[in-house]
Amino acid sequence: MLKQRSVKRRYEIDMCNGSIADKILLFALPLMASSLLQLLFNAADVVVVGKFAGKEALAAVGSNTALINLLINLFVGLSVGTNVVVARDLGAGRHDNVSRSVHTSMTLALISGVVMTVFGTVMVRQLLEWMSSPTDVIDLATVYLRIYFFGMPALLTYNFGAAILRAQGDTRRPLYFLFLSGVVNVVLNLFFVIVLHMDVAGVALATIISQYISAALVVWCLVREEGALRLELNKLGLQWSVIRRILQVGLPAGCQGVVFSLSNVVIQSAINSFDDPVLAAGSSASASIEGFVYAAMNAFYQTAITFVGQNYGAGKCKRVDRIAVQCVSFSVISGLVFGNLAYFFGETLAGFYVPAGEHEVIAQALIRLSFIACPYFICGIMDTLVGVLRGIGYSVVPMVVSLVGACGLRLVWVAVIFPVYHTASCLYISYPISWLVTGAVHLIFFLCVRKRAYAKVEGSDLTALEGRHPPLSQEAERQ
Repeated sequence: MLKQRSVKRRYEIDMCNGSIADKILLFALPLMASSLLQLLFNAADVVVVGKFAGKEALAAVGSNTALINLLINLFVGLSVGTNVVVARDLGAGRHDNVSRSVHTSMTLALISGVVMTVFGTVMVRQLLEWMSSPTDVIDLATVYLRIYFFGMPALLTYNFGAAILRAQGDTRRPLYFLFLSGVVNVVLNLFFVIVLHMDVAGVALATIISQYISAALVVWCLVREEGALRLELNKLGLQWSVIRRILQVGLPAGCQGVVFSLSNVVIQSAINSFDDPVLAAGSSASASIEGFVYAAMNAFYQTAITFVGQNYGAGKCKRVDRIAVQCVSFSVISGLVFGNLAYFFGETLAGFYVPAGEHEVIAQALIRLSFIACPYFICGIMDTLVGVLRGIGYSVVPMVVSLVGACGLRLVWVAVIFPVYHTASCLYISYPISWLVTGAVHLIFFLCVRKRAYAKVEGSDLTALEGRHPPLSQEAERQ
């Protein structure tokens, strides 16, 4: 039995006692900053390429975003499973389980990253052709993606390691690691593109170097941990009982991410069908700006998962309700503020991504921002509700709802509505419509299952495994 320490380390947050709002912000703000810094990896690529390599290179890098997300979200989603499993076990005091989850998760991250590298480098050209990438950018896009995929082991190692740290309330150290690697990324971007004239190959190389730095730092942090979260390299391995628990939450989460990314690939393919580099470049610039708005809201989705997971594991269901309300409220506020700021300053922000004088590209970016950035808070509500559901053990149903509400609706939209109007605006408006429909269904589902889920832990013996974490068969039935 691992030695348990009564003294809280300075990076931990007590999620199960005391006030809620200030602890949510203490947890979410570093997480938000971390997400923004992670986006800077891609933003630095787009800005440097757009300024110094031209709009064709910008379109090549930007058009890869949806495909990259599609291919990695399944595995990154598994880190959500790690976060929920570790958070529940920490809340329940099951420290031996925590240790097993740490070592299995880090092994799974490394293996998955290698698989993604092999798959991506072999299949990238075919995937881009399936997406109808414009003929004048497909060669550059292929070069970028082939290099990018060599960073998959590092990307997944960092995400799983950061998920483990988040489970105990530590969002500050991942922020420090990303800040350092982000600075390295920007410096290398400028050096490779401006000095060595490597264009898209240079920005891809800079990105994967920075990813390996952040991965090395998070591994170093876990190796130096004390107690249940300590990573011992000689204990790395796969325990199938742990994998089952991680997959129960993480696989549906990953599949949901894939579903959203697939729908984005469909939209991107429809944009590519115009065969217009100006439209593609404007859409790419806008998508990068939107990413920063989403990162602000997504911090509260991740906060909801961890806070709800620990409190549900501790049987504190009234506190779960308060956490849900406050996380949704913070997500709405951040979405409204940052979304409208992105649109109001859209012309200036888009100007960072393109060479001077490209007014048509900026105009296209503003059109997309008006349809997506301004109503983005609806997406925040939808995602945060999903975080609450995952925290109490429901992951399959949110995946199915997203499959129908996001992917299904957008596929139907592109197949039925888009051919009638055939404008970029017609494509963009499908986003807020799908968020509204999907979010409404998530809310209804949460209200329906809330009492039943709480009844499973309220009044139970919270020191016992069965009282804290229902058997896998029970969880599978309720999903």
